[in-house]
Amino acid sequence: MIRVPDGPGGPFPTRGTPAAFGTGPLSRAAALIHTLVTVQALLLLTTAPGLAGLLLLGPDPSNLPLAALCLLPVGPAACAAVYALYHRSRDLADLHPARAFRRGWRLNAVPALKLWTPLLGWLTLIAFTLTHFTATGLPRWWAALLAVTGAGALLWGAHALLITSLFAFRARDTARLAAWFLLRHGRTTLAAASLTFLAAAFTAWLTEALPALLAAPLLLSLLHAGRPVIAETEREFTG
Repeated sequence: MIRVPDGPGGPFPTRGTPAAFGTGPLSRAAALIHTLVTVQALLLLTTAPGLAGLLLLGPDPSNLPLAALCLLPVGPAACAAVYALYHRSRDLADLHPARAFRRGWRLNAVPALKLWTPLLGWLTLIAFTLTHFTATGLPRWWAALLAVTGAGALLWGAHALLITSLFAFRARDTARLAAWFLLRHGRTTLAAASLTFLAAAFTAWLTEALPALLAAPLLLSLLHAGRPVIAETEREFTG
């Protein structure tokens, strides 16, 4: 079952016909900025308890399970943000990003948690193992294998995020589609990898808060890169 209606935005005005208010280039840019700012604010609001908890936790690896609990709200909030960004209006006179975000959160909170919770648990287990790797007695190539597995899980999660946000599939079907698209749409996977690296670089070199403050633009970039995944899902797997 599909959740996405026809793509947002109306037809272009014919030549010689003056554009309606709110449909010009500057208006569309203002509409985009307004949507990004609103979605970003709602993202921070819905994840505020978890983000506050992360700020209180120290960098000790023993806090990784608690950090994972703090990150649980991120999954539903990210899905709601992608939903709102997909359904954004280009018309400055017809903007309802907050309404779209609330609807996306209501539709996607439970489906998102069904996938986000095990993914977060798996990533936490990998991170905990890597930070205590010397105590495991495993050969070093195991560390590289775990790192690659964790990176693959993150990229799978990016595909699952797009599908969960916009389509109403069972969790296991979403998981299979995300795995299928991981290799089938290499450009989307590469874009997700680039955005993940960018967020990690912001965290490591600047501040941990920067990825959270830029979450809406990063999700919009992922949504733009994921258009082939969205189009094929709608064409091949929905009625």
